[in-house]
Amino acid sequence: MPPDKMEEILFTKMHGIGNDYIYIHCPGGVPSEISELSIEMSRRHVAVGSDGIILILPSDKADFMMRIFNADGSEARMCGNGIRCVGKFVYDRGLTKKTTLLIDTLSGVRTLSLHPGSDGLIETVTVDMGRPSTTDRVLGAAEMIEHPLAVAGGEVRLTAVSMGNPHGVVFVGSLESADVHRLGRELELHPVWPDRANIEFAEVTSNHSVSMRVWERGSGETLACGTGACATAEAAVLTGRCHWPVKVRLLGGTLTIDKSPSGTILMTGPAETVFEGRYTRRRSPNRNN
Repeated sequence: MPPDKMEEILFTKMHGIGNDYIYIHCPGGVPSEISELSIEMSRRHVAVGSDGIILILPSDKADFMMRIFNADGSEARMCGNGIRCVGKFVYDRGLTKKTTLLIDTLSGVRTLSLHPGSDGLIETVTVDMGRPSTTDRVLGAAEMIEHPLAVAGGEVRLTAVSMGNPHGVVFVGSLESADVHRLGRELELHPVWPDRANIEFAEVTSNHSVSMRVWERGSGETLACGTGACATAEAAVLTGRCHWPVKVRLLGGTLTIDKSPSGTILMTGPAETVFEGRYTRRRSPNRNN
């Protein structure tokens, strides 16, 4: 029996306030069996460990394209923390000299403003996340604002906000007592969503601040979610709980969310490089390559 083939993959581990991904520059296109690779590399303790893989690709309508694969192999449309790290990745490595970038995503083209630090490397990034929607990606309702949903053991009131990907925001009196894992899993899979959803549990702490925990579809609870922070801020203002701008405090750090005069959401936060490495992938010779 012929031996397995060995393939080396160059990668960079990065995170935005704890939302960590494996970044792979792919000028030649998407690697084969990428969903399987994301599952393999994302395993914590026994592999690199991450919330998934983000590919940085060429684009014919923007400076770069990003594609996101969750830890379970499913593809995501957009990631606010992830796209900030894409901006840092391409600038710090000399792939661009621009501090204003267009990044192509499955949710459309997003504009990034890069903010270098004193060492010339990118410290923070502001992303124009586009317009939020309360009518996109919800089944059976024109919109869902403080909408009652039956769950095991009771009822929750949920506000649905799309940031190019679906979010359900539940306001709670205390994050400490919120059953994030049980309710997050149940609400992620609720039939109201065409293709599952990210679920945010939010505690309002002032007119301009919210604390939040997030259950991400395909990944479970994570330290942070950029699109989730945007959706939560929009829901907080929409329901009269907060006013712009809104600081959203997540387990991994804080994001500042504001609304532009044109109605788009602006998200500002840090992006950090953790380490670079080579991953050896064993590939059976009888696989189709």
